[in-house]
Amino acid sequence: MALNYIWIAFFVIAFIVSLIKLIFFGDTEAFKLLVDGLFSSSKSSVMDIALPLVGAMAFWLGILNIGERAGAINFLSRIVGPFFSRLFPDVPKKHPAVGQMLMNFSANLLGLDNAATPLGLKAMGSLQELNPDKESASNAQIMFLVLHTSGLQLLPVTIIAQRAIMGAADPADVFIPCIIATYVATVVGLIAVAIKQKINLFDRVIITWLGGLTAFITLVVWYFTTHLTKQEISTVSKVVSNLMLFTIPVIFIVGGLLKKINVFDVFVEGAKSGFETSVKIIPYLVAMLVGISVFRSCGALDYMNEGLRWACVKLNLDTRFVDAMPVAYLKPLSGSGSKAMMISTMQTFGVDKFAGRLACIFNGSADTTFYIVALYFGTVGIKKSRYAIPAGLIADLAGVIAAIFVAYLFFG
Repeated sequence: MALNYIWIAFFVIAFIVSLIKLIFFGDTEAFKLLVDGLFSSSKSSVMDIALPLVGAMAFWLGILNIGERAGAINFLSRIVGPFFSRLFPDVPKKHPAVGQMLMNFSANLLGLDNAATPLGLKAMGSLQELNPDKESASNAQIMFLVLHTSGLQLLPVTIIAQRAIMGAADPADVFIPCIIATYVATVVGLIAVAIKQKINLFDRVIITWLGGLTAFITLVVWYFTTHLTKQEISTVSKVVSNLMLFTIPVIFIVGGLLKKINVFDVFVEGAKSGFETSVKIIPYLVAMLVGISVFRSCGALDYMNEGLRWACVKLNLDTRFVDAMPVAYLKPLSGSGSKAMMISTMQTFGVDKFAGRLACIFNGSADTTFYIVALYFGTVGIKKSRYAIPAGLIADLAGVIAAIFVAYLFFG
């Protein structure tokens, strides 16, 4: 329901803003920009996102099917079962969804977007099987989605690579700030949903797992900053992520051979659902991306930013962070849009300037809440998202605030 009102708001705001620009400022191009954005986003949502996703969906769903038949998903479920049974009390400990969610979180952690989406959609489908009300998001689905949209990422490979392409002196200098910001977003999102669902966060198992994860991230940060140069950090990030991306299919295939299953046939069986899923998500992609496009085209984001700058000046606050804020505005709406804005910010203000670095931290601090809600819930037929969007936006806000603080801490 919330997504419905937000989608309507995009069009209403775009119409009102463009009408004001036409009547009071004589901007004869105002509505042309909206129409151009409408058609281009309709086309790109299918040609640039949905269709290219077919191959990735088919491959990873095929690999996941092998992993399930080989027992790998069950094995992962047993490992994280005690922790996930506290966060997802409605999901049986040995249910396939547990392992699928872990695979999705692992792919996100390593920055493997092309693998995370198919794995996440598979997990959401499994959770839907357990959902008693098929049109309303379950507690487990909301917890999974918020943890996913908080975008916990250990290796921001694409951001580091983009900074290197644009000639940054130290492309990996945003590595630690990105980890801190995204971790804050994830923890805040988890706490927000746990409070709503009355989950005991002081449970010994939850404290142990969260403490262990925090210690692991701290150890990685310490090692990278004390034992590796900036160039080595970038290199290790690329190698580890790609190594893991290829290792997972190999392990599943070898496991399938050991279990004496017909690996090829099982892969094809799983891959068939990739095309069906990709086609199913097209209407939701078109709806959301068109809405976002008209909202951007009308100039509403620029007006928001100028309003924020005015408020900061009145309060005698430093306004350097405002130059990067369009990335933060777009991140919950569109991953490609926020990435494009990140690149634009680095080009405009300088890749090694404060705004350029902060734009990168914003882009790595969370994931695309509205896009993921529309995609994941739409795929399984959920019409009532309940409190998923507010909880996701709370995590996004925490990530934005943390990004600003660490940017000033690290880059002054």
